[in-house]
Amino acid sequence: MKKSIKIDKFVVGIILVIILAYFFPGLASRESTVPLDTISGIGISLIFFFYGLKLNPEKIRHGLKNWRLHILVQSFVFLIFPLLVIVFYPLFKSSDFLHIWLAFLFMASLPSTVSSSVVMVSIAKGNIPAAIFNASISGLIGIVVTPLWMGIFLEHQSGDFSLLDVYTSLILQILLPVFLGLLLHRYLGGFATRYNSYLTLFDKLVILLIIYVSFVHSFEDGIFDSVKLEQLVLIYSGVLALFFLVYFIIGRVSKLLKFSTEDTITAQFCGTKKSLVHGTVFSSILFPASFSIGIILLPLMLFHVTQIFIISIVASKVSKRDDTGGIVTSNQ
Repeated sequence: MKKSIKIDKFVVGIILVIILAYFFPGLASRESTVPLDTISGIGISLIFFFYGLKLNPEKIRHGLKNWRLHILVQSFVFLIFPLLVIVFYPLFKSSDFLHIWLAFLFMASLPSTVSSSVVMVSIAKGNIPAAIFNASISGLIGIVVTPLWMGIFLEHQSGDFSLLDVYTSLILQILLPVFLGLLLHRYLGGFATRYNSYLTLFDKLVILLIIYVSFVHSFEDGIFDSVKLEQLVLIYSGVLALFFLVYFIIGRVSKLLKFSTEDTITAQFCGTKKSLVHGTVFSSILFPASFSIGIILLPLMLFHVTQIFIISIVASKVSKRDDTGGIVTSNQ
């Protein structure tokens, strides 16, 4: 009996929030007295405080043993991904679509995501401890590396961009809460584990709030009026091409390195993920006010939907393999 593909509720939530932003912008409009920016700022700090609580220092130290797998995953997440976008910079640097290219670079330089990586690796019967390690450490690396990649190009595009200001905001709003959570892990780690589903729900609600505010402002400014249907198709084609290119390259490299099936699954699933949580948070810190956050988040949200859909199909298929690595077929 074939399993039906479940629709991700978070993806549905993103679509509904964008619709709400278009038809009901009142709460987040610039004239609104509701302090949604302050609320989302507090929410961001709490997300990363809880993220720190969930990190087990002992497991991170133990996870370092599988170093070849970790280097492969992080190299693709933070090096190969951005470079695949940067090679197209000469085509866009003098065009009207430079902001779209910057949105792609932003997406490509983001860390991997924790929850969906681990869930999909678990479904596919991959190396779950390695997935947890890579997804967790990726978030910490991204706090340093993502601003560096964006700073190279944003400094030339915006006079009000300051890498020092960006890192100051990241330290106060993200790194400090993570560090505080790590310090309190031995006391509250059990709480974070016990109520993980509720904390994940909280994370998603904060992200939906940020997306709502971002798209309200983008609709107010008429940003999407200039994006034609054929341009949207081209953006999504770029998202698909980038995903499949990275996925198959990782698979090829894993084969050359003679990884086990479990390690290959983990490498491909974690190495192709991009965190919507970090993306929505970083976008409000990295990009100056002159940039439309709605446009900046567009390729990332399309990528998020795509990666969940494709990886869920792959995970369901490879989970049916037998002990020799072959796919188990069923006559039912």
